[in-house]
Amino acid sequence: MAAAGGEGPSSSRPLQDPPRRPPRDGYGVYVYPNSFFRYEGEWKGGKKHGQGKLLFKDGSYYEGKFVDGEITGEGCRLWASSGNTYSGQFVLGEPQGHGVMKYKAGGHYEGEFSHGLREGHGRLVDRDGQAYWGSFHENKRHGRGHMVFRNGDKYEGDWVRDQRQGHGVLCRADGSTYEGQWHSDVFSGLGNMTHCSGAIYHGMWINGHPVAQAKRIVILGPEVMDVAQGSSFTLNIQLQQDNGEVARSEDGRVLKISAGVRYVQLPAYSEVSFFQMDKDNQEPPIQTPFGFDCIAYPLWSPKSGGLEPRAALESAGDPPLLTGVLEPGLSVLHFSGETSSSSRGCEPHCPEDCRCVEQGCARFSDVRLGPPPPGYSPILFLDGLREEAGCRPRGSLGPRRTMPTVQDPPGGSRPDGAATTEPAAAAFPGEYVIMICDVTDPPFLGHTLPTAFKHLRVLGKGTDQQPHFPGEGPESPS
Repeated sequence: MAAAGGEGPSSSRPLQDPPRRPPRDGYGVYVYPNSFFRYEGEWKGGKKHGQGKLLFKDGSYYEGKFVDGEITGEGCRLWASSGNTYSGQFVLGEPQGHGVMKYKAGGHYEGEFSHGLREGHGRLVDRDGQAYWGSFHENKRHGRGHMVFRNGDKYEGDWVRDQRQGHGVLCRADGSTYEGQWHSDVFSGLGNMTHCSGAIYHGMWINGHPVAQAKRIVILGPEVMDVAQGSSFTLNIQLQQDNGEVARSEDGRVLKISAGVRYVQLPAYSEVSFFQMDKDNQEPPIQTPFGFDCIAYPLWSPKSGGLEPRAALESAGDPPLLTGVLEPGLSVLHFSGETSSSSRGCEPHCPEDCRCVEQGCARFSDVRLGPPPPGYSPILFLDGLREEAGCRPRGSLGPRRTMPTVQDPPGGSRPDGAATTEPAAAAFPGEYVIMICDVTDPPFLGHTLPTAFKHLRVLGKGTDQQPHFPGEGPESPS
């Protein structure tokens, strides 16, 4: 009975295994009680130590070195939530030291880490192929760094929290360069821009825009410039800001000079000289700010050593043939003793009809209007013939009748007395227009300055009489 009594209910319970414990030493597999972690690898003293692989329930994992149960040393980590992978040094479970992070969205980073963030020196390539190498702080570009952008631009300089700020140099893919101060990723402060066209701006910038940028071209001098027939003249040009000050911070813009003659639709009788263009040479009139249109007119350039226009007018005997090359719509110039080089970056040689701006200024010297080119038929009404014309019935002298000019012998020199017309050696008296255009190519900072105009009045040789136009002044026909 005693024996039977010794077999109470407690002795009939089945024996249960004690809770599983991590392996003490060596190699083993352990699934943690929360079932979120599973480790397979080396153990020492009941802790993960050595080479092993830790798997997470969400699919993430770490494989590499463990020290005293912690992820420390060289290893590889995958984050299932982001798809990013890291290979390199770890300290207490975080990337720290040197390593390579590959991003699922594209791109990668190789360099130094601290507490899982990019920190120190490294190289980052984004999914667009843009590359940055330099200093990082708290995962952002910060400090000195160099970057190559997708469009081919290159920057080297200071960064503050992922933005260019401080001093830096930008080399654009088109050949333009900027060196100077930056703020919030744009030019800001004192900086020097050398444009791919050869133009230069050196001065202050605000929010990416030059403070003292030129806005217009101004031809200095009187509103109407009077020039004696066959004489040369000089034009001084300024690039001005909105406030009227000279844009001395600019160099290297290329300015081109051209000319036009007043375009007039004549009535049956008028006292003005104009040009009737051949059908094959007709060009659309050019609008001017002076209340009239003009048609292109050539400037003069000696090509073969011929006499200059003024010398031709003053020479005795028959007028010489002009040896220069003149075509409608072309502007060709002779500049005596001038060069077009700029001391701060302009191309060493500009075309003859162009000038490079230096410190906001340019100068065209020894400018001359050429004779009428082929295809321009001058129709001239001389003041000396006004009385004779006034005695004729109104309209008897039509606009298609060519009168003798100052270069034409009054009665002609041929034996039969027929009138002949020698080529003119200089521009006829009348009203002309000089135009200065910004032909910088490509346009400086994407902006082409508006064309500047100067009203030019050519007076007859030895006179100061001004041309008279129909509908203008007290002598206008009623």
